[in-house]
Amino acid sequence: MLKDVSKKLLYTTGLLGLYHRLRNADSLTVVMFHRTLSPDDPRWTTCDPDYTLATGWLEQSLAFFRRHYNVVSLDQVLASRRTGAALPKRALLITFDDGWADNADYALPALERAGLPALMFVVADAIGTRQPFFQERLIAAWRRGAVTVRGLAAALPVGEAAATPTDEESMTALRAVIARLEALESGVRKQVLAPFMAQLDDGYRHMVTVEELQRLQAGGVALGLHGKTHTPMRLAADLDAELSGARMSLAHQLGHANASAESMSFPHGSFDADIAQRARESGYELVFTSVPVLNPTAPDVGWLLGRTGFETDAVVDAQGRFRDDWLALYLFRKQARRLA
Repeated sequence: MLKDVSKKLLYTTGLLGLYHRLRNADSLTVVMFHRTLSPDDPRWTTCDPDYTLATGWLEQSLAFFRRHYNVVSLDQVLASRRTGAALPKRALLITFDDGWADNADYALPALERAGLPALMFVVADAIGTRQPFFQERLIAAWRRGAVTVRGLAAALPVGEAAATPTDEESMTALRAVIARLEALESGVRKQVLAPFMAQLDDGYRHMVTVEELQRLQAGGVALGLHGKTHTPMRLAADLDAELSGARMSLAHQLGHANASAESMSFPHGSFDADIAQRARESGYELVFTSVPVLNPTAPDVGWLLGRTGFETDAVVDAQGRFRDDWLALYLFRKQARRLA
């Protein structure tokens, strides 16, 4: 309790804000969201709770950004990279990963009300599909009681099943099974999941459509790529397809044959130095990682940028209250480091 009171005092007295204004003046903070849903939305009850913010929490996050940062657009960051134009002090870029339909339903109106730009990294092959990636489908099915951790673990190949704990039905145990599935070759994983596919369809549409992408763009949300298939880049059988292929696919779906995304982020945060360089050579001017560092802006902005993940427990306490002081401690103290 004393520790919690100390955090509140540091924030409410303005000491944390002063620390931030002095320490982070010449840095670009990039925050990474995934989903945002209204608790009244039927998708809320089975979403991944770690990566989904209630709409109210998102709005409070945006208000926090307006209070402590100068929120910038992708175009501003690109201009700084291309021309050396200075970004404002304590610059912050808002990003969303994957291409969720709820970003158009809820995040876009919240951004428009706040008058803030953002950037969405979309998975090219997921555009227009109803069901999400297998990880989220498993979490949703487990939360509604359609599958069990024990049943999923028993379906794993013999060696994988033996190494997976199945003594409890918990989110932690489920994530352990999902990690085992992610490590499997895609064909093997499809075989393992085949008996469960009927239970994994919740009947809702989760992924963004072309029309929603166009609406997001019109509302100030720029588009980047998050791979073609959402495969971790270090496991991709065809890296060119995940990089160049994703750009061509998005341009085709949007009907702009000569348009191409200038930015991308790595699915699952999976990359190495060679993959980052391949991404740059594929034409992406800005390449975003999941390395949680602040990006120096002097003398210029780098091409390989860190991002800070925005998980629910970083901003919401056990009573479901949004905590500005937690968010300040979480963001303001990140290390500033140039990645390339």
